[in-house]
Amino acid sequence: MSASPEAASPAPEIVVVLVEPAGPLNVGSVARLCANFAIAQLRLVAPRCNPLGEEARRMAVHGQAQLEQAATFASLAAAIADCRRVVATSGRLEREELPLEGPGSALSWLIEPEADPGVDINPGVSINPGGAINPGGAMAPVALVFGREDRGLSNDELLQAGKILRLESSADYASLNLSHAVAICLHELRRIPAAKEPPGGSDGAGVTSLRGVLESTLADGQDLLLEVGFLHPHTAHARMAKLRGLLQRAQIREGEVALIRGMVRQLRWATTRGTP
Repeated sequence: MSASPEAASPAPEIVVVLVEPAGPLNVGSVARLCANFAIAQLRLVAPRCNPLGEEARRMAVHGQAQLEQAATFASLAAAIADCRRVVATSGRLEREELPLEGPGSALSWLIEPEADPGVDINPGVSINPGGAINPGGAMAPVALVFGREDRGLSNDELLQAGKILRLESSADYASLNLSHAVAICLHELRRIPAAKEPPGGSDGAGVTSLRGVLESTLADGQDLLLEVGFLHPHTAHARMAKLRGLLQRAQIREGEVALIRGMVRQLRWATTRGTP
């Protein structure tokens, strides 16, 4: 039987990413929350505790599978390389490259269905626990990222996300426990109704770029700009942060990233060609 035209589009898989978690009780509690809210994938970036220790297992309760299967990565970039959309949580942003949003708008955007990009743009990718990108994976997941218990996410890490989510709390004591923040976000995600179709049609032209593809393109661009003297080593990091923020605010799409990558490659060829 064919699906009803009113049926909701398949929701993307959501992965929860914890960056350098230090508390095994928090890791175990988040694994339990993943089970509570049907989140299959928990990813850990350079954990500062034993995620499989007794304390974590005790708190995980029925989230043992999520805890045991949690993949570990050396960096946030590696952990989200296969993701199309990323929302990072933060209580502060020292600079204003990206605006802060409430959970309603940020999480709705995170799970908004996208058209199938098809084979003419870029296939989906999957990653292994070491962080390598493998072509031909299933529909790309989306990521909800949480920072360190003591200092959250750095500005560089926040700029790897398409949206920055802030949970409102008392100004007298604004810091939330890590697992409490995860619980609130996953509960808010659960309340968002499923969208029926991708916005703007279904031809795949507007699909969001994979994080790994965008970061690779930016790295190539930075190398070229250093070679031609537009960037200098002592200012490259700050100027590329501004560019990354601009592209994130623009919600750059896969076809647009391909265009930038093509321009960088052609310019590099032209600079090495020499003059007749």
